[in-house]
Amino acid sequence: MKTAVALVSARAARGLDEDMPPLLAAFAAAGAHAEIADWDDPEADWARFDAALLRSAWDYTERLPEFLDWIARVDAITTLLNPAPVLRWSADKHYLRDLERLGVPVVATTFVEPGADARETLGEFLEREVCAELVVKPAVGAGSRDTRRHARAASAETLAHVRELLDAHRAVLLQPYFEGVDQHGETALIYINGRFSHAIRKGPLLPLGALATDGLFAPDASPGPTSVPWRTAPSRRCPTGSSFTRAST
Repeated sequence: MKTAVALVSARAARGLDEDMPPLLAAFAAAGAHAEIADWDDPEADWARFDAALLRSAWDYTERLPEFLDWIARVDAITTLLNPAPVLRWSADKHYLRDLERLGVPVVATTFVEPGADARETLGEFLEREVCAELVVKPAVGAGSRDTRRHARAASAETLAHVRELLDAHRAVLLQPYFEGVDQHGETALIYINGRFSHAIRKGPLLPLGALATDGLFAPDASPGPTSVPWRTAPSRRCPTGSSFTRAST
């Protein structure tokens, strides 16, 4: 009998996940049966799958409690990939604090929690960080939705953005914008079972001063494919067996 794998997506993401067709073909070539299933489909029978692989459930950020309940239900009847503890941990960007405690270099981040004084916290951030531009994003977010890049001098616009998120009872991240992203993009390192597998490069997503995307995810502003295979020096990878790779597997 073939191994059956659910590639977990969302109705809003159908046709938008460019990796899905080659992934389906790869499973078929490996002798496994894979099919796309929406995480919130009430008719989905998750027990008939040997594993449920999270692929493009990108609307979970708007329904986090419901999504966390789904993780618990599905984890009880099949194998979730990534495992349920990792999914819960990575659903909220407060995980950056955990990574920092593990000694992993992270972008300097200031969290603004609902109920905090937004003006005061933003002022303290600007005093502490020497940056020409900054990024404001929700702690629970994906696809750069509700995320904007602001000029340092645009304090009124930045403050309004922070307050808009706080008023919606969402925690907020303030981070310096790395100008090198505009020229070199961002490199994502993919680890499988604690070992480095490959890297991809994606281009810049946040034009300065632009409104947040109203789509499921922000489009890549660079020409060409949205992501490309990329070589990365061994020195830029976390060594196998480090505290980070142990924590993330």
